[in-house]
Amino acid sequence: MAEIVLGIGTSHGPMLVTKTETWGVRVPADKANCHAWKGGTWSFDELVAARAGEGLAEQTVKAVWDERQARCQANIERLADLFEEARIDVAVVVGNDQNEIYRPALNPAFAVHYGDTITNYEFGPERLKELPPGIEASLKGYIPAGGADYPGCPDLALAIIRQAMTDEFDVAALAQMPRSETPHAWGFVYRRIMRDRPCPSVMVTINTFYPPNQPSARRCYKLGGSLLEAIRGWDSDKRVALIASGGLTHFVIDESVDRTFLDAIRNRDFEPALALGEKTFRDGTSEMKNWMPVASAMAQRGLEPHVLDYVPCYRSEAGTGNAMGFVYWR
Repeated sequence: MAEIVLGIGTSHGPMLVTKTETWGVRVPADKANCHAWKGGTWSFDELVAARAGEGLAEQTVKAVWDERQARCQANIERLADLFEEARIDVAVVVGNDQNEIYRPALNPAFAVHYGDTITNYEFGPERLKELPPGIEASLKGYIPAGGADYPGCPDLALAIIRQAMTDEFDVAALAQMPRSETPHAWGFVYRRIMRDRPCPSVMVTINTFYPPNQPSARRCYKLGGSLLEAIRGWDSDKRVALIASGGLTHFVIDESVDRTFLDAIRNRDFEPALALGEKTFRDGTSEMKNWMPVASAMAQRGLEPHVLDYVPCYRSEAGTGNAMGFVYWR
């Protein structure tokens, strides 16, 4: 029987893989877009007015950015150390796609990759043209120079698919990558947590971002039990890590939501987080749903949660940016 010996939850956003000098590049796009916050939809100017008393402008200066980036990088290195120390044979990585390997023509709610190889190739000129402002500079944080092929783990992936179907999760099964790139949710883990020395892994994707088929937060939490059962039932002596990639609140940071979420992990009681409701888990904040199966499996497995750090990285006085979280279970 395989054994889960480590769980990891990590943010993966572009601010973590770019210099602080570039953090403000996304602000013009922030000003042009509408944003999810407090269950509603807000313009940039409305956010500035609503959050005027929070002193957010004081948190968007380079000295603060540098301090917060240093904390983030230290926590990423700590998670990478823990991964290396745990001597992991296979990792199950839960993340979301953002029009990287899927497209609106076909976007499954849940999917599991069971192929031999996970491809992570560099972008061509046409693909680069599709990127939002400021994203091209982050690509090297997710894709190594020259690209890479990573080993899958078909045996465990098929066990996860079979168990999911038994548990009435109708998952898409991918024998190969739909496109040659790896979504940044996984690219970050392979590059930073596994330090470009990835063990065999299983990609579990959740459509957190895009209507109309986003699984609910509760449904994602329940998936954790199915993943745990599949790994426990896998006829292997491998040491397994379960990794969540994404979050925390963004593109507008909401520290109250993040505190509720991290307290739920600490207390092994997710009802307060689930009670935040689906209107909370929109835009980038929806990536918290990637953490929910991992937190569920870890609570059932009985591994101790450790919140390494919480680092809100604001890039504007409207509160746009990315709240970073770093957690492990062992």
